[in-house]
Amino acid sequence: MRRDLCYSGLTLLIAGAGGCSLLLPVTKTVSPTFQSFEEARQTIESLVPGQSDRTTLTALGMNPVKQPNIVILTHADVLRRVISGNILEKKDLDPGIVHCIDARDNCRGWELNVSQITKARNGFFLSDFMNFRRRTETTGWRFNALILLVNDVVVYRTWGGQPIVSELEVHTNPLGPLQDVGPSMVPNPIR
Repeated sequence: MRRDLCYSGLTLLIAGAGGCSLLLPVTKTVSPTFQSFEEARQTIESLVPGQSDRTTLTALGMNPVKQPNIVILTHADVLRRVISGNILEKKDLDPGIVHCIDARDNCRGWELNVSQITKARNGFFLSDFMNFRRRTETTGWRFNALILLVNDVVVYRTWGGQPIVSELEVHTNPLGPLQDVGPSMVPNPIR
C-alpha cells in the first residue's frame, strides 16, 4: 500500500513538473575578488605605474597568496606573454614592459582571471529530463588583467575580457533517452 502511494506521489510530481523549469540545474561561478566587470576595470586602471606597489595591490584586494585566480609569472612567463614573433625591437614595446624585461629576475608578473558566470538550463522539465531537448543559457562577465612588477613596484598594467557574456546552447535529440543506445550496441572491432 505504501509503495503504491510513493509511486503515485512520484508520478504526480513528475506530471506536475512537466513544464516547470525550476527543477532544472543552475551552475554559478562567482569571483571572490570583484563583483562586476566595471569594478575590476576601475581597480586595475587605478594602479599608477611607477607609484603603485605591492602594498597598494594588497589594499585593493589583490594578493596572490590569499586570493584565488591570480597567477604569479616568472620573468620567462612574462617574456612569453608580451613578446610575439612579430615584434623585433624593444622600441615597439611599452616602456614598463621593457623595464620589466631588463630587470630579469627582479621582474614578476601577476595574471588575473576572474569571472561571474551563470549557466542555467531552462525550458520544459520533461523534455530536458528525458534528454529530448536541453537549452542552456550562459550569462555574466569575464575579466583578465596583466600587472608587471619590478622590485614590488607596478611598472605596467593592462586589462581585457568580456563585459557581457550571453550564449545560448540548444541540444536536440529526436530519440530522447534512446539517442545514445545505438552507438553502445555496435561492437568495437578493435577489441
